[in-house]
Amino acid sequence: MRFMVVNTDYPLFIEWLYRRHPGLERASFEQQQRVRDATLFGVADFYASNLRALGHEVLNVYANVEPMQRRWAQEHGVRVSPSLQWGVCLRSGVMPWVFRRASRSWLYEVLAAQVWHFRPDVLYCMCVETVGSEFLRSVQGGYRLAVGQHAAPLPRHDLSGYDLMLSSLPNQVEHFRRLRLKSELFRLGFERRVLEQVQACPKQHDVVFVGAVGGPHERGTLLLEALCQRFDVRVWGHGVERLRADSPIRRVWQGPAWGIEMYRVMRAAKVVLNRHIDLSGRYANNMRLYEATGIGSLLLTDAKDNLAQMFEPGKEVATYRDAMECAAVIELFLDEEEQRETIARAGQARTLREHTYELRMRELETIVQRHWRGAARLRGSVPVAQAVA
Repeated sequence: MRFMVVNTDYPLFIEWLYRRHPGLERASFEQQQRVRDATLFGVADFYASNLRALGHEVLNVYANVEPMQRRWAQEHGVRVSPSLQWGVCLRSGVMPWVFRRASRSWLYEVLAAQVWHFRPDVLYCMCVETVGSEFLRSVQGGYRLAVGQHAAPLPRHDLSGYDLMLSSLPNQVEHFRRLRLKSELFRLGFERRVLEQVQACPKQHDVVFVGAVGGPHERGTLLLEALCQRFDVRVWGHGVERLRADSPIRRVWQGPAWGIEMYRVMRAAKVVLNRHIDLSGRYANNMRLYEATGIGSLLLTDAKDNLAQMFEPGKEVATYRDAMECAAVIELFLDEEEQRETIARAGQARTLREHTYELRMRELETIVQRHWRGAARLRGSVPVAQAVA
């Protein structure tokens, strides 16, 4: 099959990437993508590389990385709208006022050109907040199956154009099904290659938290503030500007840690603290479950109803139900090094055995083949056996 995997990056990460590599924006599309993937940020090329290993053709796209996408357009003779476009409004309700405003037209123009150029069997969108039904309709006929993956606050625009919605959150799977969308549970994972880049090191941090604070993470932020007042906590990530001026998190804020740097921070931690976004409700799902265990550190995560389906609490990960219990567990494992490392090793073994992206892509292959049959009948596509071959 031919997969076109579409994702987006945080604007702060994009700024960091091109600031760290001066002149990168002048490099070829392939070279820019290679440098970006080498950071190991997010899911990088984890989907693409493991799908290729299964024999599929893959075009991996970061739709909002403008220098990279514009370079692709240039290399393929595609004319693209400017980033800033002229607009007109009435000043004071009377006088015409001409101004320039940011436009994302270029993003959809390049993305559409990539669909028509590559003509994927599966258009796999991990950024449904950017790619909605309107775009899918504009490229209908350029792909055969549209699959979305989402486990975050839902976008306001229509998603009915997707043939299938995947989510690592069971409550979102149910939500999509209530909207009469086909939906299945699909978990995140860990990429083994990370271990080649991040070597064992002394445990120099007591407690580490990496992630966003404030905004949709209100409950987790309150927990983190309480812990910062009691333990030697170090915090990396983004969102500190959303916190009140006297938040104790500000005192221990270390700035962002992208990709490899994030894994190194977690590898050097005695305890890696995890908390889920408020909308996750009773369910565990996030990337930190697999990143922290995969890298070989003790994961301390909020107890959820489905956690035991992924890890055995108390033996492969540590859990807490409230701030008081979280503090007690931290205190225990800062003192009990042998027990801490035993659980960390067991958690890593479970992740490498059951939660790698190599295994996830095999699961994805099976899911896609199952849903391909219905889409093939609707669109007159080739039989699934022929497509897989």
